[in-house]
Amino acid sequence: MTEVSRVALTPAAAELIRRLSEAHGPLMFHQSGGCCDGSAPMCYPLGEFRTGAADVLLGSLTVEGVAEPVGFWMSADQFERWRHTHLTVDVVPGRGSGFSLEAPEGVRFLIRSRLLDPPG
Repeated sequence: MTEVSRVALTPAAAELIRRLSEAHGPLMFHQSGGCCDGSAPMCYPLGEFRTGAADVLLGSLTVEGVAEPVGFWMSADQFERWRHTHLTVDVVPGRGSGFSLEAPEGVRFLIRSRLLDPPG
C-alpha cells in the first residue's frame, strides 16, 4: 500500500526553512488549531513544542540543504476534521505569530489546502 502524501512545501517555504535551520538547528512544525495565533503552521526548534498521544505526525519534510527532515504535526482532533486534505506550506509577506521562528523575518508561513488525490 502506498503512503499518502499529506504535506508538502513550496520552494519559498523550503528556502525559508533552510535559513531558519542554519540559525536554529533542527526544526519542526505544528499546525495550530486557532486561538491567539489563528490557524497557522508554527515552526519551532525541534522538541521545543511537546507532542504526544494527542498529536498526529502528518509527514517528515525533506529539504535540500537541511540535514534532518522537518516533522509536521497536528492535533488529533484537528486531523479528524482535515484528514481528507493535503497541506502545502507556503510563505507570504506579513507578520505572523511571535511564537513561530519566522516572525522576525517579516514573513509568515501559511497553509494552502486541497482535497487528497484519490488512490490509484
